[in-house]
Amino acid sequence: MAWLDKIHHPERFIKTFLQWGILGLLMGAIGGLLGALFHHALHFVTHLRGEHNWLIFLLPLGGLLTVAIYKAFKMQNNRGTNEIIDAVLDGEKLNPLIAPVIFASTAITHLFGGSAGREGAALQLGGSVASMLSGVFKLSDDDRTVLIMSGMSAVFAGLFGTPLTACLFTMEFESVGTIFSPALLPCYLSAFTASKVSAALGVHAEGHLIEAVAAVTMDTVWRYALLAMALSCLGIAMCWVFHKAEHLAHHHLPNPFVRIAVGGVIVAGLTLLVGDHRFNGAGMDMALTAVAEGKADWYSFLLKMLFTAVTLAAGFKGGEIVPTFCVGATFGCVLGGVLGLEPGIAAALGLVGLFCCATNSPFASIVLSIEMFGGANIHLFALVCVICYVLSGHSGLYASQIIQFDKASTVHTPREPQKH
Repeated sequence: MAWLDKIHHPERFIKTFLQWGILGLLMGAIGGLLGALFHHALHFVTHLRGEHNWLIFLLPLGGLLTVAIYKAFKMQNNRGTNEIIDAVLDGEKLNPLIAPVIFASTAITHLFGGSAGREGAALQLGGSVASMLSGVFKLSDDDRTVLIMSGMSAVFAGLFGTPLTACLFTMEFESVGTIFSPALLPCYLSAFTASKVSAALGVHAEGHLIEAVAAVTMDTVWRYALLAMALSCLGIAMCWVFHKAEHLAHHHLPNPFVRIAVGGVIVAGLTLLVGDHRFNGAGMDMALTAVAEGKADWYSFLLKMLFTAVTLAAGFKGGEIVPTFCVGATFGCVLGGVLGLEPGIAAALGLVGLFCCATNSPFASIVLSIEMFGGANIHLFALVCVICYVLSGHSGLYASQIIQFDKASTVHTPREPQKH
């Protein structure tokens, strides 16, 4: 019978289910603990900086300490999240020291006021720990790759409390145009378990439930489409600015100690010029304020982009995703008001849409909108994500990300990794 052919040698599927079920649960427990510890550490240093604003003047010294740590552990050539992507795509082995080094260096960035996120650190934490475990269990190269993806999902979910997003994102963002479905079981189990473990340890998902359902009519749909088009342009511009800033910094300041010290001075100087500390740190508070209250200064997205570009180009550690949330939410809030849309909903659309542009992950982006804002306006988030995914082209935050299938072609022709 035909259906029997599909379950030929059922013991293979049972073995796979048991193997990845156990490893997924184990990775989830470890990832949840790591995510919770990382969350509370960053919360502590951020609170400390809020009570002592003068710490911003020590940002250059914090930068020197960061470079010294990487040099001491012989990790000067570490490429951050791109290194984790290469480990997934090419089977490269990860340095086990990535976990403690990225933990400490990200805490330093947040303590002294660098404008960076934390998801890059979360992906590196999860990936490096999973790589170590693969050696303990003597997994094959292919299985090590799957376990690394599971580890990434776990710490991402443990830190942000968005398990479905974490699961899909880690299967989707390395190779654009495909979803690595063999990793579904361990990624889901690890993300779900990690989110429960971290929640039990006091980590709660960040978001704002949007209960109001936005009307989609002939009079409004073009406004939402226009917002998505503008977000696509912003996404291309933001990624270009981040990559260009890094290139210029390395070209004109090749010494990493000088580069990060100068970057720290610039960020501290910009903070003095602005007159407050809104643009230091990750920026999630500003993003959620734009969503919850529908309020944002027209220049907020520009300044957050500038602060983050300088911080990351200088060599401070953290990530780009949460600053991207802030840029997208504040931009969406302002432009939504101009277009006659409800600013809070437009801010949420901006946050999710720019995330889609920057990571080339439309399915994870749509799921993110549900986990952060509820499903009341899922049709609008899907519309914005689809437009952003197509119109943002092949731009993106991660140089190692592979565009597996050209967005502008119906021919399935694999592309080379992006060069910036």
